[in-house]
Amino acid sequence: MSDDHGSHDHDHDHDRTVKPMVDEITDFEVLEIALRELCIEKGLFTTEEHRRFTEFAEQIGPTPAATLVARAWLDPDFAKLALDDPMAASREVGVDWLEPTGFGTPSDFTAFEILADTPTVHHVIVCALCSCYPRPILGNSPEWYRTPNYRRRMVRWPRQVLSEFGLQLPDGVSVHVQDSNQKHRFMVMPQRPEGTDGWTEEQLSEIITRDCLIGVALPKPGVTTNVVSAIRPAVHPAGE
Repeated sequence: MSDDHGSHDHDHDHDRTVKPMVDEITDFEVLEIALRELCIEKGLFTTEEHRRFTEFAEQIGPTPAATLVARAWLDPDFAKLALDDPMAASREVGVDWLEPTGFGTPSDFTAFEILADTPTVHHVIVCALCSCYPRPILGNSPEWYRTPNYRRRMVRWPRQVLSEFGLQLPDGVSVHVQDSNQKHRFMVMPQRPEGTDGWTEEQLSEIITRDCLIGVALPKPGVTTNVVSAIRPAVHPAGE
């Protein structure tokens, strides 16, 4: 796609309403609990295996992806490998897409592609249907990525949504919105910014943030964290 075109408890001692320690669980959380318990009951995996996988998933971050991009900026041969065979390039930075956990849990992803930005084309990834995301190499997706607000609006008004992240692109740069799906994952390879001549792979990887790899930000010298934008009313609400 392109832009060209609470529950409450009652305290009897003080007769007041107290705030619960946790919010009420969502329907999706109820479904996850039921499905998990059924899988354990049927012997598909054990409670210990589930614990190990959960701990694995929670510790993944975008470091491998940032390392991959930094290496590609420095090594033209590796850059070619990253675009021609991204799963092989991923293994070079320690990520095996076919067995990402390293302890026998297979991946259901069958395709991974790296989208390289150019002076005239900027890529950004989304999952319009749900929240498909390249977790083995980028870690868990940010909460905003999974919201209907982002998913529905990015495919319709990409420049507006990007501007809400603080990214203003020149008119001469087209925006390619890449929709992910159950079997196909994507990651953005942004262009190397000016002012980074002579930098090492480690120095470069520090400015390649998660948001840069999704495509809602560009790498800049001195910027090593993701953008946190204040929430404000949308010009085009998700329900439109």
